[in-house]
Amino acid sequence: MATPENSYPGERLGLPASGSGSVARFGRRLVALIIDYAAATLVATAFFGYDQFALPSEAGLSLFAPMTVFAALNLLFVPTIGGTPGHRIVGLRMQRFSGGWVGLWRPIVRTALLVLVIPALVWDADQRGLHDKLAGTILLRA
Repeated sequence: MATPENSYPGERLGLPASGSGSVARFGRRLVALIIDYAAATLVATAFFGYDQFALPSEAGLSLFAPMTVFAALNLLFVPTIGGTPGHRIVGLRMQRFSGGWVGLWRPIVRTALLVLVIPALVWDADQRGLHDKLAGTILLRA
């Protein structure tokens, strides 16, 4: 979705068009999300079990366990290694929009919004999701 004054995502932010430091594109983000959610599902299944025949009312914690583990992965790894394991595997890093370490509160806000799903599906011309904009973070290629 390029406009004349914005020929590539991140141009108006002063970021390069490609390579290290450029805005993470949708494909890499999606692969990272799949990796992270698959890992969260495996960990949740290992610790909380899985009953394919349980009704949602009977499933209890196991119904929300993958999303809880996914949130924990984000809260643990974004401030410590600059992204989730999925981000790092596909060559992405998270930083404050103004540069530097994300701190502790930004991952909390970002994760809470990410768990709601909708903010992650809404992004601007620079491909920054609403969850990243509200948290003051940006996902870049490493």
